Amino acid sequence: MNCWLLLPFMLGIPLLWPCIIAAENSKTEEVRHPAGSRLRIRRGWMWNQFFVPEEMNKTRHHIGQLRSDLDNGNNSFQYKLLGVGAESLFVIDERTGDIYAVQKLDREERSLYTLRAQVIDTTTGRAVEPESEFVIRVSDINDNEPKFLDEPYEAIVPEMSPEGTLVIQVTASDADDPSSGNNARLVYSLLQGQPYFSIEPTTGKIRISSKMDRELQDEYWVIIQAKDMIGLPGALSGTTSVLIKLSDVNDNKPIFKDSLYRLTVSESAPVGTSIGKIMAYDRDIGENAEMDYSIEDDSRTFDVITNNETQEGIIILKKKVNFEDQNHYRIRAKVKNPQVDAHLREYHTEASTTVIKIQVEDVDEPPVFLLPYYIFEIFEECPHGSSVGTVSATDPDQRKSPIGYSITRSEVFSVDDNGTIFTTNPLDRETSAWYNLSVTATEKYNIAQISSVPVYVQVLNINDHAPEFSEYYETYVCENAVSGQVIQTISAVDRDESIEHHHFYFNLSMEENNSSFAIIDNQDNTAVILTNRTGFSLQEEPVFYIAILIADNGIPSLTSTNTLTVHVCDCGDADSTQTCSHKDFMLSMGFKAEVITAILICIMIIFGFIFLNLGLKQRRKQTLFPEKSEEFRENIFRYDDEGGGEADTEAFDIAQLRGSAVMRGRKPRRPARAEMRSLYRQSLQVGPDSAVFRKFILEKLEEADTDPCAPPFDSLQTYAFEGTGSSAGSLSSLDSAVSDHDENYDYLNELGPRFKRLAYMFGSAMQSKN
Repeated sequence: MNCWLLLPFMLGIPLLWPCIIAAENSKTEEVRHPAGSRLRIRRGWMWNQFFVPEEMNKTRHHIGQLRSDLDNGNNSFQYKLLGVGAESLFVIDERTGDIYAVQKLDREERSLYTLRAQVIDTTTGRAVEPESEFVIRVSDINDNEPKFLDEPYEAIVPEMSPEGTLVIQVTASDADDPSSGNNARLVYSLLQGQPYFSIEPTTGKIRISSKMDRELQDEYWVIIQAKDMIGLPGALSGTTSVLIKLSDVNDNKPIFKDSLYRLTVSESAPVGTSIGKIMAYDRDIGENAEMDYSIEDDSRTFDVITNNETQEGIIILKKKVNFEDQNHYRIRAKVKNPQVDAHLREYHTEASTTVIKIQVEDVDEPPVFLLPYYIFEIFEECPHGSSVGTVSATDPDQRKSPIGYSITRSEVFSVDDNGTIFTTNPLDRETSAWYNLSVTATEKYNIAQISSVPVYVQVLNINDHAPEFSEYYETYVCENAVSGQVIQTISAVDRDESIEHHHFYFNLSMEENNSSFAIIDNQDNTAVILTNRTGFSLQEEPVFYIAILIADNGIPSLTSTNTLTVHVCDCGDADSTQTCSHKDFMLSMGFKAEVITAILICIMIIFGFIFLNLGLKQRRKQTLFPEKSEEFRENIFRYDDEGGGEADTEAFDIAQLRGSAVMRGRKPRRPARAEMRSLYRQSLQVGPDSAVFRKFILEKLEEADTDPCAPPFDSLQTYAFEGTGSSAGSLSSLDSAVSDHDENYDYLNELGPRFKRLAYMFGSAMQSKN
């Protein structure tokens, strides 16, 4: 086996690279390098490696030479190159075996090419050596600058952070080969950002080099540069910018804008009224600028609350003020942040304060009663005009207006100008034990200022009602009753109010001479009635009336006589009065049934009469309007007939329509002055002649009453009537046929200068006519 000799060159410097040949018999040979050195090779398959620098600008760059030791230089051997990149990137001289790069190579795109070489004897066309594989490696040069792939950079760091605080770390990358010298070894530097920031050259970590205040500047632009080749001359560089924002910390306390606030409040303002606002300023932002206002001194009249949205302090009225008691106040308010971190408390040692002066405005206040309400007592049955009690109100203002009093809607009490309440009617506790009054006080200098106070009047009891039976008793006694038999238990009531419990005493009246019954007082406000003999007769004495005397324990004690009616009953064999009460009940029920039946019959008769009237009316309507069985509507007929002037008089003589009573004869011409006086008197008449008008109305009324087709509802009928009271006559051309053609208008000259024009016109007309 022959050996191929590889002669690579790098940057024009010949280098010696081993050529290893593995033979079957493991023979070794010595190969001489053109430089004179010798290389021991091993026959057989060979392994070769070429190096070529990237970005070479030559059109044909010589990489190395492949040559077989069997080649004797007679040009009978042909070298071929196979594999990816052959004939496109790399070519070989078929006669000499020299390998060339025909295109610029970029290591960052591809750093290794694997090719195959073959040698053929051109005389025989057969391969002299088997295919041998070799590698071409692209050597790196510093042709890529560092790049920051994660930009843009933005960082946030709290203000007032100490020196050395890490802000952010920036990282650049270099596409060159990191194993090839210092082409990809980077160093970082700060181009802009001193003296507040610094950067570690090898790691790219940006740190704070001095404290910063956000209130002075809240953001910074820092420019970072990265250089390869550890910053040596000829190194490539790249830059990036970093936006560093300072976050707020609570290093500023709130301060009042004004050291003095002046506010006013009306003495009529209710509790809780907002009377003004105070405002402090905090240079911090967000939650660090939240404020908490408070009143420094312990004020019982005013308070302050914080508006969390606007961070304003709202002064509110905590207690009503009175101009007459105190017309101005001076309070002090303070403000602080509600939450402060421990390491920032040094900035909040003393809270900011301000003075608030509040002026009370005087208003015309209504009268004020001395008590919020009044309770009076008075005994019932007191005479008219008895005093109940006195209310009192005063004007709280400085002028002290006199006060007048009145009671609203009361017919039992009245009040005088001194506030004393009197009775106007007798009082009865049993009718009304309490009266709720409303007394109004009015300032006499300003009646619009009023106020009211409730007054409660309790009517005290006097013993003015005698006791009486608590109910109506139905008492029966059997005919065969024996002596000592209880027939009824009675009790009493008293409408009066007793200081202690009521206690009643029962006894037979002294006037009671009937010894058939007796009474026993049980001493518990009840008593029993029992028989005092044996046997009663329903025929002889069917009813007994017992007069019972009842006395109360009032002071003074009152007594009343109540009558108990006892009915004698035929109890039969049952010997019980229940049968008697049952008979009475059935009798009363029968009577009630008869009454109900009679009422129902009356109701049926009334409804029948109503239906009969409705039927007759409906039938009368059908008779009066037989022609209106079809659909009936209201219709309006309009006639537009226009007269023809004087030429129309013969066709329609309006004079014939006038009645003889209203026609007026021709009157002789009177002097002008007399004529005007007559016209003036007649102008006072506001309507037609009363006799004619009355006759006209009566005729129309009779016509409407006798019309069977008159509508069955109210209607408005309008009649046109022209009166006859004007001496001037009608101006219509319809009456020109009977007018005076020889009218003299000379009297118009006597009516004054305003009528001269009219006299001239009519006078000229008459002359031309004559």
